[in-house]
Amino acid sequence: MAFRLFVGLLLVFLFCSSVTSDKTGSDIKWWCSQTPNPEPCEFFLSSKPVAHSIKHKSQFQKLAVHLALERAVKAKGRTEGLGLQLRNKKEKAAWADCVELYDNTIRQLNKTVDPNSKHTGEDAQTWLSTALTNLGTCSDGLKELGVSEYMSPLMTNNVSKLICNTLELNKVAPSKQKYKDGFPDWVPTGDRKLLQAAAPAANVVVAKDGSGKFKTVKQAFDAAASWKGKGRFVIYVKAGVYSENVVTKAKNVMLIGDGIGKTILTGSKSVVGGSTTFASATFATGGSGFIARGVTIRNTAGPQNHQAVALRSDSDLSVFYQCSFEGFQDTLYVHSQRQFFRECNIVGTIDFIFGNAAVVLQNCNIYARKPMPGQPCTLTAQGRMDPNQNTGISIQNSRLLATADLGSTIVYLGRPWKQYSRTVYMETFMGAQITPAGWMEWVGNFALKTLYYGEYRNTGPGSSTANRVKWPGYRVITNPAEASKFTVANFIGGNSWLPPTKVPFTPGL
Repeated sequence: MAFRLFVGLLLVFLFCSSVTSDKTGSDIKWWCSQTPNPEPCEFFLSSKPVAHSIKHKSQFQKLAVHLALERAVKAKGRTEGLGLQLRNKKEKAAWADCVELYDNTIRQLNKTVDPNSKHTGEDAQTWLSTALTNLGTCSDGLKELGVSEYMSPLMTNNVSKLICNTLELNKVAPSKQKYKDGFPDWVPTGDRKLLQAAAPAANVVVAKDGSGKFKTVKQAFDAAASWKGKGRFVIYVKAGVYSENVVTKAKNVMLIGDGIGKTILTGSKSVVGGSTTFASATFATGGSGFIARGVTIRNTAGPQNHQAVALRSDSDLSVFYQCSFEGFQDTLYVHSQRQFFRECNIVGTIDFIFGNAAVVLQNCNIYARKPMPGQPCTLTAQGRMDPNQNTGISIQNSRLLATADLGSTIVYLGRPWKQYSRTVYMETFMGAQITPAGWMEWVGNFALKTLYYGEYRNTGPGSSTANRVKWPGYRVITNPAEASKFTVANFIGGNSWLPPTKVPFTPGL
C-alpha cells in the first residue's frame, strides 16, 4: 500500500497555463489566484505568517519558490522512507531514479533562491524548468517499468503544481545581469588555454593498454569528482573500445578522445533489460560546464530492446563537439538544462533525439537507421511539459541522412512526447527519406494544438512543406525574426558562455 501511495504521489501532476497581473496587495487568496495552480498555493501559504504581509510581486515570487522547495524536500523524505519496503527489482529501479531526481530538483530550486548566487532571469527559468522536468522523468520511469497500475487518481503531486507556479511568475522577471568578461560563473577566467588542451595538458590519461594513469573511463571521472584543484579537469581517453557505463556529476570536466570511431564508450542497458530510460545511458553527465570532444558513445542494445540511451546530459552550459552518438531507440537524451552540439553525428531509429533541454544542434549529421519491422523512424520527441519552460530542440544547418540499411522505412521529423513539445528545423538539408507529411502524431489529437513545430528555409528533397501536417501547432516559419528566437544567441544565450570553450558556433541565422 505504501508503494501504491508513493506512485500516486509521483505520477499525477497537472500542467499549467499562463496568467499575468501587475496588481499588488497582501491577500494570499488574491496572490495565489495569479498562478496557474492557486489551490495548493493558498493551502500551503495560509499557515505561514510571512505570507500575510506580501506587498510586492517580487516578494510573492521568492515565497513561491521557497514553498516549492519546502514541499520538494518533504516529498523526497517520504520517497526515501519507502526504499526499505520495496522488494521488486523494477520498483527499486524506478524508486532509485525518483530519489535522485528529487535530489536534483531540490538543488535546482536551491540555486534559484540562494542569495549568494548571481544569476539571470534566464538562468532561473532554466533551473525551474529542470526541476519540473525531473519530476516528469520520475513519472516516466514508473510507467515504463510497469508500476503505474498502482496509481491512485485521487492523489496529486503538489510539488509539480508549485513549480509550475514559479515558472509563470519568473517568466516576467527581466534579466539585467551581465556575464563578467563574457564568462559565466562556472568558467574560471584563466581557463582559455586549458580549454584548448589536448593530451599533454590533460590532468589524467585513460588507456586500455596501461600507458595512462587509468584503464577505465569511470576511474578518471571518479578522480575528477574528488579533485580539489581550480580550473577545469581534463580527461584524455586514448583510442580504444571502453565497455562501461559512466555516470558523473563532476563539474567543469572536459573529455577528449582521439576522434569519432577511435575513442569509443559502449554499453547495452535498456528498458527491456530492466533499466529505466533515464538509467540506461552508456554515459550520463550532470555536472555543469561539461565539454566533450572527439569521442563516440554507443548503446548496442538493439531495436528489439526499445529505449536504450547512449548519452544522457543534464549538464547546464554543456558542449559536445565532433562527437558521435550511436544507438537505436532514444539514442541522445538531452534531458534538461542548456546544451550545444556542433559537428556531431547522431544515429538511431525511434525518438532518438529527445528530452526537455534547451538545446541547439548545429552542423550535425542525423542518421535514421532501420528499426524493427513495420516501425517508422522518428527523429525527435521533445518533452516540454509547461508553456513557460524555456526548452526545446533547435536543429540548424544540419543534414538529415539515412544509413545504408534504412530501405523504404518512413522517416518523420518528430512527434510530440509531451503537451507543449517544441522543435524547430532551420537551414537544414532534408534527404528524400523524410515523409511529405513531415511530422507524426503521438496518439490521436494529443498536443496537436499546444505543440510548436517549425521549419525555416530548409533544403533537399525532403524539405518541401507543400504536404506537411495541418496541425494548429505546426507552422512554416517565413519571418527571420521568428526563426532567430531559436538561434544559439537567443535560445541558449550562447554568446555569453560558448566563446571561452573555443568551439566554433554560429550565433544567428
